[in-house]
Amino acid sequence: MSDAKPQGPLAGIRVVEFAGLGPAPFACMLLSDLGADVVTICRPETRLNDASNITGRGRRSVAGNIKDSHVRDQVLSLLAHADVLVEGFRPGVMERLGLGPEALAQLNPGLIYGRVTGWGQEGPLAQTAGHDINYIALSGALHAMGPANGAPVVPLNLLGDYAGGSLYLVCGILAALHERQSSGLGQTIDAAITDGTFSLLSTFRAHLLRGQAVERRGSNLLDGGAPFYGVYATADRKHIAIGAIEPQFFALLCEQLGVSQDLREAQYDRHRWPLLHAEFSTLFARESQSQWCELLQGTDCCFAPVLPLSEAMNHPHNIARKAFVDVEGTMHPAPAPRFSRTPATIQSPSPEVFTPLEEVLKHWI
Repeated sequence: MSDAKPQGPLAGIRVVEFAGLGPAPFACMLLSDLGADVVTICRPETRLNDASNITGRGRRSVAGNIKDSHVRDQVLSLLAHADVLVEGFRPGVMERLGLGPEALAQLNPGLIYGRVTGWGQEGPLAQTAGHDINYIALSGALHAMGPANGAPVVPLNLLGDYAGGSLYLVCGILAALHERQSSGLGQTIDAAITDGTFSLLSTFRAHLLRGQAVERRGSNLLDGGAPFYGVYATADRKHIAIGAIEPQFFALLCEQLGVSQDLREAQYDRHRWPLLHAEFSTLFARESQSQWCELLQGTDCCFAPVLPLSEAMNHPHNIARKAFVDVEGTMHPAPAPRFSRTPATIQSPSPEVFTPLEEVLKHWI
């Protein structure tokens, strides 16, 4: 950790993270970027010193076997002075360790207890193993993504683990910290990825209720069905993305591409979408991605090249925004969002060595 005092909006907030995978570490990365003092409790055999561990940045790690009475007493002392606890184990694991919400509320009534799981703390599947793909499958999101005549397409683990899990957990933690200012009490946050994904689908649920969408992939406004909102191949076997939803942007796109006059009136004529899609496919296939960038980038055609992450880092816009930060020789995504008075910062790379529990306690107590 840097010796500089964090200036982010969560400066002074103390977080204890029980080491895990997926959404919990990412949530704690966000809390650290916002200025929180995050301490991760790891198993003694955990290997550190991994500069590529982006989501492990900005915190100290301590090693300890919770079942050891001395270590347990130290961890309890840490939790007695913590503002937030974050864990992502199956329901009941922390209770069996004597570290469940009820037990810790007796120790620290103001503790915000953040729990993130796939299925939630109760329900028929609560104790069942799963991963992002399973949670978004059960939530209806996976069914909606993919080509009209193909299988659903997996959106990495962004939608479930990170959007439905991490971000809703952080949202809950921030809300609970705010409420604690008036009540003085902490509370438990049950952040289930399935719940968060259902919430993310609210707009699409509304479209179904209004009859503005059908449950058939590649047939709707935002799932690739609309020819003016999709991805097209270029002459050099790369791709570009178009999102010209508004009529004025669609008109400009048609003008720039030289779309047939009779199809310029077909934007919302679903019967002619196949013809318009074929027209766009033919036109975009005539030039390379870079040539389309020269013609369309910076216009209101709602255009962007489809870039791999390694190239996206070096795009002029992202360079101008300082979207990536060099942290001791490793490029990290910069903290987001951005603040005018209390900037978020990367406090340090992922830990190289364990910090003795005694040292953390010395600063916390």
